[in-house]
Amino acid sequence: MLQKRCCRFGIEDFREIRTEGFYYVDKTAMIRALLARWGKVNLFTRPRRFGKTLNMSMLKEFFAIDGDARLFEGLEISKERELCEKYMGRFPVISITLKNVAGLTYQEACAALRRVIGNEVRRFGCLLKSELLDAGDKDMYRALTDIKDGRFTMADEILVDSLRTLSQLLAKHYGKKVILLLDEYDVPLDKAFQGGYYAEMVSLLRNMLGGALKTNPNLYFAVLTGCLRVAKESIFTGLNNMKVFSITDSDCDSYFGFTDGEVRELLSYYGLDDKYEVIKNWYDGYQFGDADVYCPWDVINYVDRLRGKKRWLRKIIGLTPAGTMRFAISSIKWETGCSKAR
Repeated sequence: MLQKRCCRFGIEDFREIRTEGFYYVDKTAMIRALLARWGKVNLFTRPRRFGKTLNMSMLKEFFAIDGDARLFEGLEISKERELCEKYMGRFPVISITLKNVAGLTYQEACAALRRVIGNEVRRFGCLLKSELLDAGDKDMYRALTDIKDGRFTMADEILVDSLRTLSQLLAKHYGKKVILLLDEYDVPLDKAFQGGYYAEMVSLLRNMLGGALKTNPNLYFAVLTGCLRVAKESIFTGLNNMKVFSITDSDCDSYFGFTDGEVRELLSYYGLDDKYEVIKNWYDGYQFGDADVYCPWDVINYVDRLRGKKRWLRKIIGLTPAGTMRFAISSIKWETGCSKAR
């Protein structure tokens, strides 16, 4: 009998899930839907633990020049051969998450943001060796990546222009416009509100994202995710090329969270069909657009616990080839350490 794929919660890296053989609920049809409906800037707002980061990781692996096409073998998007030929592995992709951009002060938060962007820039070390970039271009790259005493040293004005600068360098090197993926864009604002430096953070992100997303000739398109669309004192002021996919929109409504069919398929795969009504009663409480969805974290956590109980029972109850049961008494150890029942 083939061993079942592991069902793990908390893994947000698409490449890890596919290469390590974990169970994956196929959301790659999102790529087709996004390309059919996309705006220059696309914002998806969903609650936490609904797969935003995993979907962003999946988009990166699909579009990025250094992505691996084998990760998508057997998945829904692989059926779209013409689309894959045109888009898969064709673009330089900037992919960052702001979920760890936080601090007790504005200065600490800025240091965290420098670290996030600086590490992403360093991923493109090939730019320093590029024959298509001149000395000035390479100086700009160094300004984004210079480190002193373990800290990125980019000045405030360089930080503000960092995403636009990186997209410019990548487009010049690859001869292709850039795709920008920005996950959890609103976390720094939430942390700033709690820390009392909200106005400063709004100003920083407004200028940074404005430069990267508005009238950027090197941007092909961008995808942003967050829990909320920040409207008051909006960081998107003047950005008239944004398409928002909120929880009330039917477009792309089934790509975050598990649909009823996906939950049934998951339970069937692990032989837990009899638990469907339990899961439905407990976790089927969300509606995005026209889709009824389950929270993935809750479902996977519950399935993992059920599978853990089944594994524990198998240690106690063995099945012979004839199908009869035998009690594996020898595998049971009493808390006292005795080998015999008293």
